[in-house]
Order: sequence, then structure tokens, then C-alpha cells
Amino acid sequence: MPKVLVILIHPKFETSKANQILWDAIPESKEITKHDLYETYPDFFIDIKKEQSLLLDHDYVMFQHPFYWYSCPPLMKQWIDDVLEEGWAYGKTGNQLVGKTWIQCITTGGQDTAYSKEGFHKHTVNDFLLPFRRTAELCGMIYRDPFLVQGTFQLGEKQLAEFSNSFRKFIFSILESSHA
Repeated sequence: MPKVLVILIHPKFETSKANQILWDAIPESKEITKHDLYETYPDFFIDIKKEQSLLLDHDYVMFQHPFYWYSCPPLMKQWIDDVLEEGWAYGKTGNQLVGKTWIQCITTGGQDTAYSKEGFHKHTVNDFLLPFRRTAELCGMIYRDPFLVQGTFQLGEKQLAEFSNSFRKFIFSILESSHA
């Protein structure tokens, strides 16, 4: 059974109902490791070797985060810069992540219609995720399209519960995959 590392990166997690519901939907399993970066590194001093060890121990790496200014929160960017070192994650001798899968679970305040060619942002979420796709590819990882929860500012309890159930099913589908 594949092992999944879920990395939560949310600087204001306590105020995000959508991210809390998704985080709580992750099943308890010996194959799943939940890792909160802002809780672990409130000072932004990342333990690179610890993070690399976590990556080595898992087949799937899922980043759960809000969409900040068409990207990710600052600690995720720093994590990428620090942890995915040349010679370890990419480059001539950087092959530690080859074959692992990169997935993002992203929440957006804006509706899905706002993230379209005709919408307010003039691009899809996937258009904005190109740097993450290329990072995964550079590291020899398999990039999967994100699990998206959009329009979070307008979602009611029933809709949030539906997304929670969908996310739980999504996680179970990963566990049942034959990737590892």
C-alpha cells in the first residue's frame, strides 16, 4: 500500500473552515503522515534533513494550502527552495524523488468561474500552477492535477461537508492505488 505525506501549509489555519474540514477528513492510517509546516516551523527555520527524510519515506506528497496571490503561502515557497536541493532532488545526481507523486489540495476564495479564460482572473487554476508542475517534473515526480475547493467564502456547511467527503474518498483512492 502506498504511503501518503500530507503537508499542511496555512499561516492562518485557525480561521480557515474549509482547510480545517479537509484536514479533519484525512483518515487515520499508518500509511498517512500529517505534517503541519506552520506548526512545525513558526520561525521559518526548516530542518532540511528531516523534511527530506519524510519525503523519502512516502510515495505521494500532497500539499494542502490556500491559493495566495496565484501561488502558495510563503513557507511553502521557502520549503521548496530549501528542501528540494540540487544534487538531492534534481540535477545530475538528484534522483531521490523520481517516481513519487506530487498532488496539491488547494482552496480558493474565488468561484471556479472566476478561474477561467472568460472569468475575472483570465486563467484557470492549472495555468497558475505551472511552476509547481515544472518543479515536480524537474525532480522526476509524477504531477497530478490538484484537488480543488473553490468559492470557499460562499460555501455553507452542507457544501463543506460534501467537499470533506469527496476529499476523504480522494485520499482512499490514493491508498488503494498500485503506485507504490
